[in-house]
Amino acid sequence: MASAAPTITTATLPLRSGTTIPQVGLGVWQAPQGTATRESVIAAFELGYRHVDTARIYRNEADVGAAVKEANVPRSEIFVTTKLWNDDQGYDAALHAFDKSLERLGLEYVNLYLLHWPVPGKRLESWRALEKLFDDKRARAIGVSNFLVPHLQELLGKAKHAPHVDQIELTPFLQRRDTRALCKEHGIVVEAYSPLTRGERLAHPVIVEIARTVARTPAQVMLRWGVQHGHVILPKSVHRDRIAENAALFDFALDARAMQQLDALDEGLATGWDPAEQA
Repeated sequence: MASAAPTITTATLPLRSGTTIPQVGLGVWQAPQGTATRESVIAAFELGYRHVDTARIYRNEADVGAAVKEANVPRSEIFVTTKLWNDDQGYDAALHAFDKSLERLGLEYVNLYLLHWPVPGKRLESWRALEKLFDDKRARAIGVSNFLVPHLQELLGKAKHAPHVDQIELTPFLQRRDTRALCKEHGIVVEAYSPLTRGERLAHPVIVEIARTVARTPAQVMLRWGVQHGHVILPKSVHRDRIAENAALFDFALDARAMQQLDALDEGLATGWDPAEQA
């Protein structure tokens, strides 16, 4: 019997940590503290999401934790990511910051803990702290964010545990092919943040035409591109209808021509601070 087609709830990717990660998650960057974040996360769980991505610097860890507790979904089925901010990097500081994040979340563990940025002079010591958290099973997987090839090569040369994940800005308009290739070589899962270019390219004629052809929205086309490349994608919204739209990615596919058209759109568009500028 053929296996059931994946859905927003069941689509996962394996991690070298021995766990799996849901392929689509809800990002909560810039989601306001309080009710808006809590209700959007609860709505996402109701719509089938099982993955939420927060960070200390987002100032909404407590709201995410509250939503996890209020949701009618077992904790064991929810994948929670948070991140170590730059001011907290260094071995001892990172361990302390993790404790504080866990306290704000109100959880006994996180599924994934990331170094938020490759801070010079501190990132290797910070990584050593994350390795301890992984060994102690307080973080079920560990990884990095905004690490490009030079940062990854430095880390891989020193690490006891290679990162399980690298979370970078990634869209058809910013493809980071060299970083993705290095991650593939080392079994590092790539996560895409800002996968919708913060709205800057949703009206691009190629995106619009493909969306018309497959009878989907431009946002769904861009997200499906990431899914078909095997990325984890983290679209952000606090609106239930958009959260639902961003989940409807597994009942259609882009054909080879559409993928080739999207692959040809790379223009190096970084909509946030570009980590290529970080030594």
